[in-house]
Amino acid sequence: MSGSAFTAFKSKVPVAWSPRLYITLVRGLPGTRKLHRRTLEAMRLRRCHRTVEHRTTPSLLGMLTQVKRLVVVETQEMYNARKQADEQRRALRPPLVVSHAPPPKPAAAAPEGAGP
Repeated sequence: MSGSAFTAFKSKVPVAWSPRLYITLVRGLPGTRKLHRRTLEAMRLRRCHRTVEHRTTPSLLGMLTQVKRLVVVETQEMYNARKQADEQRRALRPPLVVSHAPPPKPAAAAPEGAGP
C-alpha cells in the first residue's frame, strides 16, 4: 500500500501543537473492535470520510492513540490548506472558445478550363 491515496492522506501527521484538531475517519467500522467503535462514536465519527473538530485535551489524545489506524488527524492550518486545495480543484474554469472559421481556400495555379 505504499503508493495508495490512503498512505498519502495518512502521512499528513501534525508536527506542531494546535488548540484545535480536525479528525477524519478514513477506515470503515465493520470488522473493528467494539471498544474502537465506541471510542469513535464518542468522538462523533459515525461514517467514513467525515471530519469533526475537537479541542486538544488529554482525553482526546488518549482516544486518538486508541484508534490511530482508523483516523487521520490534522491541525487547523493543514485542514484549511486541504480545503482550499479542494476548492481550487473544483472551481469553475473559463470556457473553451473554439473558432469555427471556414478554412482558407487554396490558391489556384491555373484555370481549370485551360489545357496544354
